[in-house]
Amino acid sequence: METLLIALRALFALIAMFIITRLSGKKQLSQMTFFEYIVGITIGDIAAFLSTDLEANLVHGYASLIVWAFIPMLVDYFALKSRPIRNFFEGKGTVLIKNGKIMEDNLKKERYSTDELMESLRLKNAFNIADVEFASLETNGQLSVLLKKDAQPVTLKDLQITAAPEREPQTVIMDGNILEEPLATLGFNIEWLHTELDKIGVNLANVFLGEVDSYGQLYVDLYDDKIKVPQPVQKQLLLATLKKSQADIELFSLQTKSKSAKKMYEEASNKLEKMLNELKPFLQ
Repeated sequence: METLLIALRALFALIAMFIITRLSGKKQLSQMTFFEYIVGITIGDIAAFLSTDLEANLVHGYASLIVWAFIPMLVDYFALKSRPIRNFFEGKGTVLIKNGKIMEDNLKKERYSTDELMESLRLKNAFNIADVEFASLETNGQLSVLLKKDAQPVTLKDLQITAAPEREPQTVIMDGNILEEPLATLGFNIEWLHTELDKIGVNLANVFLGEVDSYGQLYVDLYDDKIKVPQPVQKQLLLATLKKSQADIELFSLQTKSKSAKKMYEEASNKLEKMLNELKPFLQ
């Protein structure tokens, strides 16, 4: 009987914890402040106490649980409205490296050892401290790092290369079942999906996961890992077709003896070349 009672109390405590968590928002554990961390531990202890102590008064216990859950929500509400309150409860970030120089006094203030600093830098892929321009210890305990300009990875913007815009891929097949909503979001239907599967010779029942990218290319992962699925080549085929069309037009221009036709072919070839230059970032 006592075992059943403990199980029921644990179930109700779990439900209460789930409701409190949902009401508290989606902030991850790594983003919690020191105050929120303490509150979380205390709420967990209260829930465990209510679950296992049969002599505990449930009314008093749940009243305490509600208070501990309500106060952080109230603090979060006022912290959003007032910066002083936010600074008081959440604190401020501490600069540990500034202008490439380590701030030893701030390290001592945060009780942050040199080994801990070097470890945090390595986790941010900063293995050489001489490459670090700025580093700050945030209120959630994470280290934010800004590398010096000459040590930062080269981006497409630095190389003045235009890249095609990317959108999130849509999962259209999961566990062998078609998901119609994401498929419709992309502007496709079930018939199109079956056609794409037929092109690569895959049965729907053998598809574990299927995704369609922003260019309409279908990627599938199969239950049978021994089967090799050809990679999507729609973009490469389109680029090759456009290049072949331009080559054919230039060939027509060379073969014709009509000046007007030659001029027409040259203009068409120039327009197609301009189009190819604009589309290359999207099709490569």
